[in-house]
Amino acid sequence: MLVNDRPMASTIWMLVLFAIGAFVMRSVGCIINDLWDRDIDAQVERTTGRPLASGAITPTGALAMLALMATIGLLVLLQLNGKAIILGIASLPLVLLYPLAKRVTWWPQTVLGLVFNWGALLGWTAMSDQWPGLPSILLYLGCMAWTIGYDTIYAHQDKEDDALVGVKSSALKLGGKTKPALSILYSAALALWALMGFSAELNAFFFAGLCLAAVHFVWQIRTLDIDNPSRCLKLFKSNIHYGWIIFAAIALGTG
Repeated sequence: MLVNDRPMASTIWMLVLFAIGAFVMRSVGCIINDLWDRDIDAQVERTTGRPLASGAITPTGALAMLALMATIGLLVLLQLNGKAIILGIASLPLVLLYPLAKRVTWWPQTVLGLVFNWGALLGWTAMSDQWPGLPSILLYLGCMAWTIGYDTIYAHQDKEDDALVGVKSSALKLGGKTKPALSILYSAALALWALMGFSAELNAFFFAGLCLAAVHFVWQIRTLDIDNPSRCLKLFKSNIHYGWIIFAAIALGTG
């Protein structure tokens, strides 16, 4: 079963903490990424306007903002139980090293998936004071497959510049095989989430939401044009709506 026996006020407080934590840690990740990549960003058309690449912010200023965001993140983390604190700290090496992945592997999106979805594991532990259980692991793995898919779409915007600069991505590796790969990744995500639903004994609302999510995935794949950067960006951004579908499906499924 999903962990849902806490008082409502406590659950809401936990959601607030995670919302703040997600925002500040996303900020931390972006700052670290831009510090590592400021020379590369200056050579890629889409990213030349980023503050560090353009010189609008100095590395010293970025480090100061990084320290502020990290401090807020630490304060949020310290509100959680001991196991959750350990699990949160365990994610930091991945956060620090993710920007380097594109220099050594064609699959930096996999590393992003590991980092970006850590909250699925952390949330379980924060709510239950237990190490991640099967439902949270299945949720995490499904989100990883989803992340690899949508970030591959995103990476197609920069593939020409990336090839010139010498960085790697799943978009460059897959090329014309992107749509079949997305079909596999998105199908894996849906299958893992369905298993999560069964293992957590979610109700029919969850599976109805999952069917709606599947339609959204099909739409993404069918309308993707890997040689149209604006289309790639639109489909990438549509995953915000997709995330809300999954969130609502889980919320309704636990009722």
